[in-house]
Parts: sequence; structure tokens; C-alpha cells
Amino acid sequence: MPAFLAAALALAAYALGYRFYSRWLGNRVFQLDPKAVTPAHSRRDDIDFLPTRPLILFGHHYASIAGLAPMLGPAVAVFWGWLPALLWVVFGALLIGCVHDFSALVLSSRHRGESIGALCQSILGPFAKGLFLALIFFGVALAMGVFVEVISVLFSWGADFNPQALSQATTSFPEAVLPSAGLMLLAMAAGYALYVKKKPLLPVTLIGFSLLLALIYAGYRWPTMGVQDRNAWPVKEGWTWILLAYAYAASVLPVWLLLQARDFLNSLLLALGLVLMYLGFFLIGPEFEAPAIHADPEGAPPIFPFVFITIACGAASGFHSLVSSGTTARQLDKETHARPIGYGAMIGESLLALMAVLACTTTLGGKEAWAKVYVNWSAVQSLGAKLGIFIRGSASFIEELGVTHDLAVTLVAMVVVSFALTTLDSATRLLRFNVEEIGASWQRLPVLGRLGRLMQNRFIATGIACAAIGFFAFYKTQVPDDRVPGGFRLQSAGLTLWTLFGSTNQMIAGLALMTGTVYLKQKGRSYWPLAIPAVFMTLNTLGALTMKILDFYQQSQWLLLALASLLVSIGLGVGFTAIQALRRS
Repeated sequence: MPAFLAAALALAAYALGYRFYSRWLGNRVFQLDPKAVTPAHSRRDDIDFLPTRPLILFGHHYASIAGLAPMLGPAVAVFWGWLPALLWVVFGALLIGCVHDFSALVLSSRHRGESIGALCQSILGPFAKGLFLALIFFGVALAMGVFVEVISVLFSWGADFNPQALSQATTSFPEAVLPSAGLMLLAMAAGYALYVKKKPLLPVTLIGFSLLLALIYAGYRWPTMGVQDRNAWPVKEGWTWILLAYAYAASVLPVWLLLQARDFLNSLLLALGLVLMYLGFFLIGPEFEAPAIHADPEGAPPIFPFVFITIACGAASGFHSLVSSGTTARQLDKETHARPIGYGAMIGESLLALMAVLACTTTLGGKEAWAKVYVNWSAVQSLGAKLGIFIRGSASFIEELGVTHDLAVTLVAMVVVSFALTTLDSATRLLRFNVEEIGASWQRLPVLGRLGRLMQNRFIATGIACAAIGFFAFYKTQVPDDRVPGGFRLQSAGLTLWTLFGSTNQMIAGLALMTGTVYLKQKGRSYWPLAIPAVFMTLNTLGALTMKILDFYQQSQWLLLALASLLVSIGLGVGFTAIQALRRS
């Protein structure tokens, strides 16, 4: 099948899914009420709870969920062929991912803006809440550790980076540093103009977005901001510390000052980037270079369930339930806005994942060239390199519109980095909420009461969150060193942590869908649109984690073995609690 035909059918499926399935869910299953008082009004504090224009909130939500994952996961998963990746990205999103995000947003809005962990207590009981909070803590810390590690690689001045030939880079894209830093200042100025000076949205948007595009051009012209010596540029570890400091600051600031405006401008940037990518793609009309199905590639884990686990956020993501319930539900002006924001934004993320599938299977120069890049499982271990394939492949589509290739690479690199940073700051805030909830549950305990009270301080809670993220960002595994007989060397845990995160992420999604299933059963409504995906996601995840436990044992990766075993125990515990709640209801 030609790639352009597969893409056209996918776009048609998105349109039909939103038009009919999401409307049925909103009207018949969740029965959205435009007159319902949302937590943004009932608990307004102008820090975390704030009624927000639907367009701005859509941008915040979209930018928060669309991080590195929808580009990174498919760039690895096409190793099993373009067809399984494409089908899971499209139909996994429409039938599972969008339903998951939509339901989490509605449930949180109807429960005082509580996080998905607190919702577990309200719907499933306190035991499930404790398990869920632990799962969320490890899952988010794992994911953001990988994000920080990958962004630090992209920001570094690596051996493959040449300021005079940006498009030749495979892992290093320092030209995104200047526009990324400038966007933070732009976002704070826009937030001040909108919420303090009460300026109209349209002129603030036009000025802010125009300046953002100018910053991207400046990054293209001055990719290292005048620094001539690579030794004067921060190394990977230095960027890791800078990113952790940024995440801390962004987490404690009011949402209106940085997150909302930054995410809104980011969403406009991604919309522009996606439009240009798809226009160029359909103008070229390329053929697939990857095989449709590559069921048993050398060294890879089984295609099922790992194609689902690897793609993760591009189709269905438990992290999105944290965003829906942790930040978005607290800014929802009307309950009916949950459909375009919850269901619609997930379609937007799936569009990004679809582009990643297309870019990584049609732009490498033919079937033989693709086979050399994806030669075996060891060849896909470098997550930064796989993002480089997406960046250069997508840029080649934009180049078809008359944009120079170096400028197109800078634009796509900025899209990748800006969304990774947006997810990092939103996720750190969500992790802070999670730590505060754990502290609240410890407050009544005789030994841990004082610590629990300290953990409810947002500055201390954010410090704990950043420490956990930093641990996984710096974590390395021991691998054989081919240069020394019988020797070993340390390398970034990269893909190992990503697979573990994918399993954790999908488990959170399955358990969030279980929570929604019990809620709908208690209300006497159709619960099968959530129950079937919940069972599918949970069984998939438990199977993948069981396989990873065996791998970690054989490789003597004791920390990862303990973590994977803990995740299986948590999943079984929450699943058992959900089944009991269903029987009671």
C-alpha cells in the first residue's frame, strides 16, 4: 500500500472517530452538563485552580501530553514494521487513548479536580489509592528521567554537530537552545499581559507567536549563540542539571505565569509544524521503505505485547490521566469542554505519532538503507539517534514546500524540544501533587506524621520530585565492553528505562480505565467502552512486565528487577480491588 494512501485512510478514521464516537460518549455515556459547576470555579485559587478559555486550555493540555513519547516510541516501534505501528497509533488512540483521556478529565471534574490517585480512593477505596500513588510516582519519575536524558543529548554539542551544516546532525541539535530559552521569557510576558494587564487574547497570541518564529530563525542563524568552542558549551551532564533546575522553577510558579501561555504557544507551533509536515508528505507521495510486518527481527522482544508498550503515548498513555486530572480538570471552565480537550487533544497527539511512523519508514533512502539503520535490536538502543531520524525525516517533508533543509531541521528540532520541555514542567508539577498526596496520607501516622506535613509544602514536594527524576536521568546500566575481553562499561539506561516506563504507563492507563468503569457501573450507565480497553491494557502490561522481570534477572539488573516486580504487584493489587468494587456495585 502506498504510504500516502495509508495516511489518508488514517486521517479519515480520526475525523469519523471524533465526529461520531466522541459525541456518543459525551452525550450518552458521560452525559456532559454545560451548567455543571467545575472545580475551576468552586475551588478557584488562581494558582492551580483557574477557569480558562477553552482554546488556551486545549493548548496547555495538548502541549502537556504531546512530549517526546509520541515521536520517540513510534521511531523505535517501526522496527517491527510500519503496519502494526500505524494500526496501533490510529485505532489504539480512537478506541482506547482518547476514551481514557476523556474519561479521566470528566471524572476529575466531577470530583473536585482530584488527581487520578485521589479518585481511586473515592471510587475504589484507600488501599487502591495508596497503590496508585506509588505507581504514579515511579512511572512519572521514570518517564521524566528519560526525557531529561534525551533532551540533554539533543542540547549537547556532539561530535556529529556542525554549525555550518545543521541537517547533518544525528543526535545533537543545539540550535533549539536559543528559541527554547526565549520561549520561556515570551510565555511569562504573555501570561502577565493576559492575566495581570487583561489584554485581549488575539493580539497577545499574534505578537507572541511571531516572536517565537523569529527566535527559531535566530536559532537557525546562530545555532550556538556565538559560542565558537565546543568545550565552552555545556556537556550532557551540565544540561541535565539545568533542566532539573528549570523543572523545579516551573513546578512552583502559578499556572498562569508560565505553563498556560507557554503551552498555548507550543500548541500553535506544533499545529504549524504538523500542517507543514503533512502538506509536504502528500506532495511527495512516498512509498514505504520498511516492511509491512517484521515479526521476528534480530534480538528484539516479541512483537506482541511490546509494540504496544514501546509506542506508549502515541496511542494510549496513563500519563495523560495525570494531566487530565492533575492540571486540566482544575482549569476546565465548562464540563462540555471536556470532549474537544480530552478526546480531541489525544487525536492531535496521535497525528504526531502517525507522522513519526511515516517519517521513519519513508525517508531513509530505500529499503536497503532502512534495513541498515534498523539492522537489529542493538541498533535501535540510542533514543537520541531515533529522534534524529524523525527530525531529519520530517524536515525533508517541509523542505518540499521550499524551506531550506537546515531551517526545516531547526523548526522540527524546536518542536521536539519544546514539547519535551513542556511535558517535563507539567509532569514535575504532577509529581509534586503526587508527593503532596502521599504526605497527606502519611500525616495521620504516628511515625511519619511530621514528614507527611513537610511533604505537603510545595517547595519541598517539588524538591523530592526533581530528585527522583534526576536519579533516573543519571542512572546507567553495566553492559559488556567489546574493546576489553571480559570487560564491562557503563552506558545510559535509555531504551531499558523507556520499555519499563512504557509498561508502567500502560498499567496506569489500564487502572485509570478500571476506575472509570466502576464509576459508570455505579451510575448505571454503559461501561463497556472503558471496561474492554481496561482489560486489554492491563493484561498486555502484566505480560510485558513479566517478560522484563525474566530479562532483568538474567542480566543481574537487580534494581530494575525489584522495580518491575513492584509494578506487577501494584497492578495486581489495584486490579483485584477494582474487580471487588465492580462486584459490589
